[in-house]
Amino acid sequence: MIWLIGSKGMLGSEVAEELSSRGFLWIGSGSEVDITNPRAIENFITSSETQNYLDIHIKSKDPMERKIKWIINCAAYTAVDNAEDDIEKATAVNATGALHIARSARNHGAKLIHISTDYVFDGKSSVPYKENDAKNPTGVYGKTKSDGEDAICSAMTQYYIIRTAWLYGFYGKNFVRTMIKLFNEKDSIKVVSDQTGTPTCARDLASTIVTLIEKSQKATSIFGKNSALSYGIYHFTNKGKTTWFEFAKKIYELGKKCGKVTGECKILPCTTDEFGAKAPRPAFSVLCKEKIEKELHIKIPSWEQSLKTFLNDKRFIV
Repeated sequence: MIWLIGSKGMLGSEVAEELSSRGFLWIGSGSEVDITNPRAIENFITSSETQNYLDIHIKSKDPMERKIKWIINCAAYTAVDNAEDDIEKATAVNATGALHIARSARNHGAKLIHISTDYVFDGKSSVPYKENDAKNPTGVYGKTKSDGEDAICSAMTQYYIIRTAWLYGFYGKNFVRTMIKLFNEKDSIKVVSDQTGTPTCARDLASTIVTLIEKSQKATSIFGKNSALSYGIYHFTNKGKTTWFEFAKKIYELGKKCGKVTGECKILPCTTDEFGAKAPRPAFSVLCKEKIEKELHIKIPSWEQSLKTFLNDKRFIV
């Protein structure tokens, strides 16, 4: 069985749908399980593996099928600006919580997939960041996520840390939904033009996470095409790079074509300083995806292609 932590969030909801569509037995949790409390984590694992625990996701009564073999951690404190003032809570969720989950995963023999971020880098590079590049987070959010990575690496060996960036999806607040709302309400808006990265559709990341699990469970060799993915850190975003300003322009263009953007709005560039965000942002946070493409044998779509598919999907309602 798979335990999906943060199953109601933007990414977690997509992972949940992907797991169900591929026939995996899984159980989800949200705020009802406090990951900053190790006893709460242990209690959840123990109760979910017993035959008398009832949950809408669980159909099997076989004790072995009910044993948690994978934990996917999609939970995080992601309010980047708020984290600058709320250091204690951000640390509790992103660093301490990750440590507690890793220790429980190790103690129960479960593999861990943990979602991290491009914010662990300082953004001073001019070429895509590779997994083993030196970390140097500049804000509280990035620092706590970096500490969470380090905690996992020190607590266990059977882990996959997947760093991603500029995530958007069908559930919850995100840049794409916000932009379309503003396009339909405002005559003009300003968007930051001096930050470069890669938009990532949550559906694409969710599909990759579940493919990773499938490949591991179907592995028939230690090395080669039929082997499981090597444990460690990976990067996943869509392909290509852009700025928030150019991203907004593409949302406007494609939104007009599919009828999601009905207003007329002028998009104006501005600098990060002009925008005035409280927390520092990496100026360049493009991530290199060669490692995960090679090991999973996948072809990652471009950010433009995924955005077009997303906007034309019936599930995306303005």
